[in-house]
Amino acid sequence: MLKTRTWIIILASAAVLLALLSVLLLTARTDGTTAQIILDGEVIREIDLSRVKEPCSFVVEDGSGGTNRIVVEPGRICVSEANCPDGICISQGWLSDQDVPIVCLPHRLIIKIKK
Repeated sequence: MLKTRTWIIILASAAVLLALLSVLLLTARTDGTTAQIILDGEVIREIDLSRVKEPCSFVVEDGSGGTNRIVVEPGRICVSEANCPDGICISQGWLSDQDVPIVCLPHRLIIKIKK
């Protein structure tokens, strides 16, 4: 019969091995960079930026007359036009990594990168 200390070592080793395996599997599945467009707390669109081949743009309306034109290019996304009073979302420029999301507070719009 194995001693308690041996069982603890076996279970701890198995837990570490399972944790490493799950990290490797999760890393292997995230082959792209996805931009989430969130309006008023709800994800309205997700775009896999690694699969974008041609530049495109579309307009997001907030329901009370607020609009933001979003431009998508391979690997990056930005707000190019907005009718908000401050225009901070436009000045944030291109987003291509997870550092800082683009936020338009007056229109309750957030664009963030999820890997």
